[in-house]
Amino acid sequence: MNRLTTPKSDIEFAQYFQLRWQLLRKPWQQPLGSEQDEHEQQAIHRMVINEFGEVVAVGRIESLAAEQGQMRYVAVCDSVQGQGVGQQLMAELECQASKVGITEIILNARENALGFYLKLGYQQHQRSHVLYHEINHYRMSKTLPVAPCHKERQAQALQDVWHNTIPMSKAMGIAISYYDGQQLNTHCDAAFNKNLHNTMFAGSIYTLATLTGWGWVYLALNQEQPSVQGDIVLAHADIRYHAPITTMAYAQVERRQVQGSFERLVQGKKSRIKLVVDVYCGDKIAATFTGQYAVLPKPKRPKAI
Repeated sequence: MNRLTTPKSDIEFAQYFQLRWQLLRKPWQQPLGSEQDEHEQQAIHRMVINEFGEVVAVGRIESLAAEQGQMRYVAVCDSVQGQGVGQQLMAELECQASKVGITEIILNARENALGFYLKLGYQQHQRSHVLYHEINHYRMSKTLPVAPCHKERQAQALQDVWHNTIPMSKAMGIAISYYDGQQLNTHCDAAFNKNLHNTMFAGSIYTLATLTGWGWVYLALNQEQPSVQGDIVLAHADIRYHAPITTMAYAQVERRQVQGSFERLVQGKKSRIKLVVDVYCGDKIAATFTGQYAVLPKPKRPKAI
């Protein structure tokens, strides 16, 4: 049975790049290494492995501009052509793109792959370029549906709270791209938040992580205790920066990385929630934020006489 996964180890990436070279570069006598470029560290990569542990399909998506991404280096072995492997790979890459705030995908398709992309809903535009003096490429695009946000109303309410009460969040372009009760993804405007080194400003990374953690607590409180109100404040935080962010960043909280409950808040006492926010650049975790939030009970209003 085929398995769709993300390459992580050096061995997995070696296999991933080997197939990319073998299918997209070797037939035209291009050297090893020509299948890679300077955007590998900032991209989202996926591959399909067969039952024998062999990589049979690969693909990558990267951020180009605000809410726009580019699909590149999609390759599927002849041995699995017509089995839906390419469609499975593309569906996963599109899903991940949508979860990080990408709403439009562009790609340059080889002439012999036009039918494949047209079936997937991509629109064909003009010819873009000729590779190695013989491979015609055509520009194609697709507007992605909004990520399946099962808690859309709650997510929109949170985003409105941010933009209406914290002007910085609106200026940074912080938005929710995915929320299902188990995972919360947010992103921000990459161009606005860059520093003089053309990487994301550390203060912007911290702000994105802080508000994402705060947002998780807000959503969890409204989901678990909708009749209880509380003021959410950041009590303690620590952040570790692992790598620079050169393209669109997205932050993620998963329920498995959250500790604490609202039981004390129900009793009119302060509750504490501890959680981890990972800030990503492509598939790589660029920063890890650990925050402890206090939820303070709001005083009850006296009844009108």
